[in-house]
Amino acid sequence: MKYYLLSVMQPVGDPPAPEVLEEIGENLDAFHQELREAGAWVFAGGLHGPESSTVLRPRDGDVLITDGPYAEGKEVLGGICLVRAPDLDAALWWGRKAALATTLPIEVRPFMGGAE
Repeated sequence: MKYYLLSVMQPVGDPPAPEVLEEIGENLDAFHQELREAGAWVFAGGLHGPESSTVLRPRDGDVLITDGPYAEGKEVLGGICLVRAPDLDAALWWGRKAALATTLPIEVRPFMGGAE
């Protein structure tokens, strides 16, 4: 069994209206419960906005610390979900469910070092 990372790609800007967020939250809860029942659940969580980030860069034998995201873009990493899946097709099946639950793009990527 391999692990796959489902990355939630969130648009930069104002969040959706509270009633939309409530529905998305309910959909995510149901998705996570389905993962648990299928034995595919490993971990999931959301992230604070990119403005809360701190970037550390190695520079001349030291580390430069700066506030804010490393790069600006139209989308940022909004959350992650680590799932167990036997192969990429199964991980894509879970990714499809995550996209429908979040209403956001989902990137699916094999996780290095996971169980085989």
